[in-house]
Amino acid sequence: QVQLLESGGGSVQAGGSLRLSCAASGGTNGRTMAWFRQAPGKEREGVARIYTGSGNTYYADSVKGRFTISRDNAKRTVYLQMDSLKTEDTAMYYCAATRAGQSVGLSFTAFTYWGQGTQVTVSS
Repeated sequence: QVQLLESGGGSVQAGGSLRLSCAASGGTNGRTMAWFRQAPGKEREGVARIYTGSGNTYYADSVKGRFTISRDNAKRTVYLQMDSLKTEDTAMYYCAATRAGQSVGLSFTAFTYWGQGTQVTVSS
């Protein structure tokens, strides 16, 4: 069983930066970790994912070049550095993880474990 705890959300003006953290109780190594987000009235969408074994990453087009996902396996933590934030980035951000040994894409059905979410609000 893996428990995920997100932190780092908050309010920021457009153009600003935030860094989200996701601490995984069951460890991060050898699984896919990802960030998803959901704005009010919209479907949950994948933002970025990392396979913690190789470090291979993938980003949604909407955040490419602005967000960076990374991991520290020793600290059992995955990060999402968000720069050049836009008002449309406002959403609840969720950390997700697969079972160990799985390398998957950004489909939310592929992820087994989910955090409670952290709110990110970007104002103009």
